[in-house]
Amino acid sequence: MNYVKKNKFVLYIGILAIIMLIFLRFGLYFIKSDGFNGLSMLYPAMILCSIFFALCTSTFFAAWVYQDCKRRGDDPVVWAVVVFAVSPFIGLLIYFLRRSEVKTVCPACGHRISVTANYCEACGTKIEKEEDQMMAKQGTHHLTFILCSIVSMALMLVCLTGFIVSAASGSGINTDVASGDRVWNMGVILDYGTYRNGVWKLHVKSASDGFVKEKRMTVTDADTQTLYADISCGTVPEGATLILWLVQEDVVKSVDVTNLSEPLAYPLNEFENGKVHVRLQINGVEDTDSEIYIQ
Repeated sequence: MNYVKKNKFVLYIGILAIIMLIFLRFGLYFIKSDGFNGLSMLYPAMILCSIFFALCTSTFFAAWVYQDCKRRGDDPVVWAVVVFAVSPFIGLLIYFLRRSEVKTVCPACGHRISVTANYCEACGTKIEKEEDQMMAKQGTHHLTFILCSIVSMALMLVCLTGFIVSAASGSGINTDVASGDRVWNMGVILDYGTYRNGVWKLHVKSASDGFVKEKRMTVTDADTQTLYADISCGTVPEGATLILWLVQEDVVKSVDVTNLSEPLAYPLNEFENGKVHVRLQINGVEDTDSEIYIQ
């Protein structure tokens, strides 16, 4: 009994820890990205609700598997963790393929035997069973967990659908590259970037036309500092461009950096000390490498 209680405690703590880590990751992203500036709060709310209901779905399915394992003499904690961690759909598929047969206890020797067995394989005692009892043992159990899982899944799909429809309409999303707020993209990009010690390094393999990558940099002495940009474009189809934008409130500057013959040195005396949005607008160019910093 103590072993079962201990396993239950470990399971509950594990599920709670996973939920906490997911919401912590969401919170860290919120802080790192300066909140959701330029985005309607409806979008993060729908994302959070989708995550919450997805976790509820996994939790309820894991709870059902836990109870089902106990009836079959399997390790309920292991299978519950598998279903919760892998995802309920894949986890349940694996579980149904591997789960043991429902068993009962021999009234004579206590050996676990199949509910369909006529004799105990250990002591040979004839097993008397009623049809109603067999159906009860083999039938669906803990329907509350299953119904809660279905409801949670439906709510998750509603939130995801609402997010996709709202995002596709573009309402509540700032896509203006000259805006003082954060720019949010609706396209896709294949890139790799780092930002260390004030140096922004970015490699873009390809991106949707008009995709914007940005980094907030700090100007500490606008009268003397300069923004340096070493940028090269590997593939430039006809009409393609790469535009560097510097935006700070009402001050908006742009430079075509598609075909730089040497690194760009842009003075910042038109800006104020403080944060400035440094943006690269990708219009059809591919295999772009850039290194940008303020000095």
